[in-house]
Amino acid sequence: MKHTPTIRTELDKYLKQESMSLTQFGHIAGMNRGIVSAIVTGNKSMSVNQLDLITEAMGLPEGYFYNLFIENYIIDTPPNMRRIEPFLFRCAELDKLGAIRQVVGTIMDNLLYSPKLFEIAEMLLAQGRNDAALLLYEGVAEAEKYQHSERLAICQYRIFTIQIGDDQSRNIKAAILFEPYVERLDELDQLDALKDLANVYRSLRKWDKVDELARKMRDKAEIQYTLKHEQKSRERNESTKKLTRPLFVYISYADLLCASVCEAQGNYQQALEYTYTYANLDWVKETDDDTQHWISLFKSWAEGNTYVYKLLSGDISVLQDYVEYIAATSATNENEKISKLLNVIISANQYSIDVEGILQQFEAEINAFAQQQLSSDDMYTQQVIPDYIAWFGYELSYYYLHRGSYIDGFKHLMYSLVSYHILNNETCFINCLGLFLHFRDYATPETKAAFLNFMEKVWMTNVEKNGTANHRG
Repeated sequence: MKHTPTIRTELDKYLKQESMSLTQFGHIAGMNRGIVSAIVTGNKSMSVNQLDLITEAMGLPEGYFYNLFIENYIIDTPPNMRRIEPFLFRCAELDKLGAIRQVVGTIMDNLLYSPKLFEIAEMLLAQGRNDAALLLYEGVAEAEKYQHSERLAICQYRIFTIQIGDDQSRNIKAAILFEPYVERLDELDQLDALKDLANVYRSLRKWDKVDELARKMRDKAEIQYTLKHEQKSRERNESTKKLTRPLFVYISYADLLCASVCEAQGNYQQALEYTYTYANLDWVKETDDDTQHWISLFKSWAEGNTYVYKLLSGDISVLQDYVEYIAATSATNENEKISKLLNVIISANQYSIDVEGILQQFEAEINAFAQQQLSSDDMYTQQVIPDYIAWFGYELSYYYLHRGSYIDGFKHLMYSLVSYHILNNETCFINCLGLFLHFRDYATPETKAAFLNFMEKVWMTNVEKNGTANHRG
């Protein structure tokens, strides 16, 4: 019968091999002789801090004995959260995700541990250790999947926000899995959840879902806003502080989202009506600095989008005013500049407008888009802006290629092609392929070689991911 080694026997073997006394080892490890003796004889369990000291004193890598620690002190003994909690934090620090997964799988048969594991996950998330936190949230969610608890809903919300990334096909799966849990969240948490979901679907251009979620968010936010000002209670005002934005923002942002839906559907007049609605915020009762900041933002967005919807509907006379607006406002937010210039180039392609002077005016900004590092907890910045950047590259390449500027056209088309591959947006990726093939006769040999090299890498990646697919029917 094979015996599982123990940390105690490994330490005892080391001491004999090195002919080292307990006192000598304790001095090296920074532990007193009594504790070392108790560990070696098995009369005392150990903490992860003591284990780290022993591991270092033995000249072994950090975390070397963590799997044995799980076997010896977590699986083979009644779970003790005073030992497990610091161990989980240390595993997260060393990125020992396999060890965290093993601990969670071991103890989560007992629902009594759910609250503490959830608390640890929240602390890890606050520290930015998202991968480790995700494992704990998934463990708690799996254990509580039949409980219909608010904690389960919060876990699913956290899982959703952590999993959202570059891959749009994964994002839509994450959104679909999370959506049924929104109604189980606290009434105020639902507002941020709906906002985040709507922005993910917006980046995916799933406009029916954006419209549905925006309307839900507006209805719920209006109820909460009415209650807040009817009750006038300190408790009610304190509770709204947990929101990431002032309460009125969710009402107005819903109108902005609905306007974007109408824009996508080509209904620019209705988009304008929604825009006029969120431009008029005289009904907002609060007067604090944060409220004034958001009111100013909505007024600025409304001004710009009013130009946009007129421009997209064919009113070319507003183009210069819109460009002046971009120049005046974009310095405060680089992320917004891409969406504004995207509107210009879409209009140029739609109505055959020469915008060469405008592109030259913003040449530095356009060249900088590809180098942007988008680091933000805000779902709009995380998801919508990267889609806009890739989309801008496509529209810009379309503009240049149709005007015979082939070098610039292919440069931006290759950028867009790579971006949509990263985003795993198959529809837009195919659009880029179609545009390249339509103008392939004008590509230089170097451009063609770069294109073929990239497509071969895409093919190889797909084979590695999905297999050769050489199956007979």
